[in-house]
Amino acid sequence: MQTRAIALSALLATSALTGAALAQDNPMVGGAPMSPEMNIIENAVNSADHTTLVAAVEAAGLVETLQGDGPFTVFAPTNEAFAALPEGTVDTLLMPENLEMLQQVLTCHVVGAEADAAALMGMIDADGGSHTIETLGGCMLEATYDGDTITITDENGTAATVTIANVMQSNGVIHVTDAVFTPAM
Repeated sequence: MQTRAIALSALLATSALTGAALAQDNPMVGGAPMSPEMNIIENAVNSADHTTLVAAVEAAGLVETLQGDGPFTVFAPTNEAFAALPEGTVDTLLMPENLEMLQQVLTCHVVGAEADAAALMGMIDADGGSHTIETLGGCMLEATYDGDTITITDENGTAATVTIANVMQSNGVIHVTDAVFTPAM
């Protein structure tokens, strides 16, 4: 157990160095440059692909949280991911009476630690091919990878592919995904 903790600590330290190097080449998201000097919210509002996510974060009252020091890893579903949910789901979640449900859905996409793709793959390898990720919303996600494609699966079996990895932020990292996670039903 102690050896594993040391190995994970070394992996995360290496990941932090890798993240700093990758920050110089931050990918564009939603047609906008992503500045590693800006926080998660400051960058997200610039992405044309994340207007639904930004609106949901605002409605849930989570803007201040995601502007905080972190570090955070955010699996950020695109507008298309939200549009793929059953009809009416987003509208229902945005109703004031469903605030707690909206907050839980959104925090199922947030981890209270920074993990770039290399760190995620290292944890997956260390766990024999699948790594369990606990989110701030209490969701348990399973991470796997094939080649350099990372897949995250929620408790309901919804699998999301990380379509853009390692979007470094001043308070963490964003991995763009093509599906929305939901808490266990």
